[in-house]
Amino acid sequence: MLIWINGAFGAGKTQTAFELRRRVVDAHVADPELIGFALQRTLPRAARPDFQYLAPWRSALVDILQQAEAAHAGPVLVPMTIVRDDYFDEIVGGLGSRGVDVRHYALVASPETLLKRLSTRIAFVRSGLRRETWAVQQIPRCVAALAQERYAMHVHTDHRTTDEVVEWIAADAGLALAAPRLAPWRYQLRRLKVGIDHIR
Repeated sequence: MLIWINGAFGAGKTQTAFELRRRVVDAHVADPELIGFALQRTLPRAARPDFQYLAPWRSALVDILQQAEAAHAGPVLVPMTIVRDDYFDEIVGGLGSRGVDVRHYALVASPETLLKRLSTRIAFVRSGLRRETWAVQQIPRCVAALAQERYAMHVHTDHRTTDEVVEWIAADAGLALAAPRLAPWRYQLRRLKVGIDHIR
């Protein structure tokens, strides 16, 4: 099974994926950004687009995720924002057409909630200020796109904690949670570590 965790920037995709990995036996996180950054770095700095625009990224992602899902006994978790309909069909639809059991979840939140979360992220990571400014600018298009029915299953996160989102997805996907929730202080430390580990 492959669980695609979609959502606007600030929706909680990465935290949800890594908390699912902690709580589900044999879960594996496959990060599409790693492939994208590798492809970007083969190009001159002045010619580096958003890696989603690169056709080799999209085709490689379908190939490697199909291989990962086939080779791994547990669920493969993919936290990645995709809000272009043609890219969504090419990647998520392409995986499904190859027989991959894809469960797609879009974490949705109001623009106000997303802005608040991104502002908190800026406060934590000063070096990320520039990147988060870009993420804030993407809120309107992400919210509008993800509201479409094609991006269901929708998981509303405005009034849910990460634990509640994880438990909702696990129940819907039929995944057994082997580990309990962390104590609040331990969860905050883990959340900070996951955030630091994903500074790009």
